[in-house]
Amino acid sequence: MSIRGDHDAVIVGGGHNGLVSAAYLARAGLKVLVLERRHLVGGAAVTQEVFPGFRYSVASYVVSLLRPEIIRDLRLPEHGLDILPLESTLTPLPGGDSLARWSDPDQTRREIARWSPRDADAYADFSRCMYKLAWALKPLLSTVPPNPLRPGVRDAKTIRELARAVRGLDEADFERLFKLTTMSAADFLSEWFETGPLIATMSASGIIGTFAGPRTPGTAYVLLHHYLGEIDGVFRAWGFARGGNGAVSESIASAARSLGAEIRTSAPVEQVITSGGRARGVVLEGGEEIGARVVLSGLDPKRTFLQLLDQSDLPGEFVKSIQRFRIRGSSGKVNLALSELPRFTCLAGAGGSLTRTPGEAETLLRGAISISPSVDYLERAYDDAKYGRFSRRPFMDIVIPSMIDPTMAPPGKHVMSVFVQYAPFALDGGWNRVKRDAFGDAVIDTLAEFAPGLRDIILHRQVMTPLDMQQQMGLTEGNIFHGELTLQQLFLFRPVTGWANFRTPVRGYYQCGSGAHPGGGVCGAPGRLAALEVLRDLKVRRGRS
Repeated sequence: MSIRGDHDAVIVGGGHNGLVSAAYLARAGLKVLVLERRHLVGGAAVTQEVFPGFRYSVASYVVSLLRPEIIRDLRLPEHGLDILPLESTLTPLPGGDSLARWSDPDQTRREIARWSPRDADAYADFSRCMYKLAWALKPLLSTVPPNPLRPGVRDAKTIRELARAVRGLDEADFERLFKLTTMSAADFLSEWFETGPLIATMSASGIIGTFAGPRTPGTAYVLLHHYLGEIDGVFRAWGFARGGNGAVSESIASAARSLGAEIRTSAPVEQVITSGGRARGVVLEGGEEIGARVVLSGLDPKRTFLQLLDQSDLPGEFVKSIQRFRIRGSSGKVNLALSELPRFTCLAGAGGSLTRTPGEAETLLRGAISISPSVDYLERAYDDAKYGRFSRRPFMDIVIPSMIDPTMAPPGKHVMSVFVQYAPFALDGGWNRVKRDAFGDAVIDTLAEFAPGLRDIILHRQVMTPLDMQQQMGLTEGNIFHGELTLQQLFLFRPVTGWANFRTPVRGYYQCGSGAHPGGGVCGAPGRLAALEVLRDLKVRRGRS
């Protein structure tokens, strides 16, 4: 019989997944406590006023993967969640031309046809194919992975259900699914398209947050992972949360509190208390002990197992597997405060082959802007990272949040969010202030090639390296997904074979962060599934009692 503590459940870490777990457990009537070491909740999904009047989504900056069932179950719109659509993607090109894709498929078709009529036809076929594959794999996001080492009745049922979903694919789509799990993003897309900028921009979705280049085998799956995101039932739709990505976390926290969960900030957990092979609670820095029937960790696997626990609590082979878990950080972030909108050459038409109308230009500035002119450009950026350098001419994924939500900046001024690859955590010689500034300069210099005059309108800049993300947000090596999304680290294998079902070798201790299935991004699925498994276990124990 378990020892009752001060709480039914204590959750280590107030990132969005930890908050989701808290809300679901509290909704079931449990007494829940969330402990967050920072002064605010959200982990990497936070909004902060770094400079007076300018509010940033400091790290995570867009919304797509957040599961619709979580939005519905927790009634997040009633707690302030409002997702505004990003309706276009612009790829500026050297010389002033550009490639744009729009939420309107006919407009996108006309744009691609300007480059290749063949690709315009193929794009519609590709979109239908990816929709079918995403629909077939969608059940994975709400499925607890089976245990191949100790399969039970429930595991067999799960395998049958997943097999049934995949059997719905025809032979051609099944072959494409296999290719997506094994090929590089660039090679897979080259089987569909011939337009270089189109292949490059779409390949970029396969390298985000991953220490790999567009020609690295396995990156095609990361591309598919991003297609699994949906907004209002539309796959591959992206949005911006009004108020920044911190508004996502705050809405979940508000829902959790309304259901009875307690959330404590500035409460760093030092250790998980164990005895008799079971988690009994936690110890905070400073020595305060808090008992609990179960403990959930929303931290990445390295911190969950190698820092919070004594390694003697874990099987030796399990510890080795966690030590081998690949969690290399590869991304940085640059947040800018601007006195006015940047002037992209491709939108002004100066020197380019295409002039956008004022309406089109404004729409494109409300969407995503991708600095990914060619696959070679992306691969060279990766080459720098392979040898311990940040990219001198990096891939950048950019949004201007103040164009979508004017409250993010003072009237007439703007904020620009620049996600950057590559910035390796294991930088040759390590990160310091000088290298952080040099990295920020490389981003601005590259961006100024496409938006001349950018330097003159920068009022402030914030540069976040992987080391900053580790120190400030608790992301080991600054990895935004809590571990790479490679085939050997997904589903049955995330984070360790036999322990992908959110449980751990320590009874009563669970994983609920992005290092668990189905992986990273502002998704919430790991938090939801972990909470449901906790409830299942507690129900079983009550039944036996």
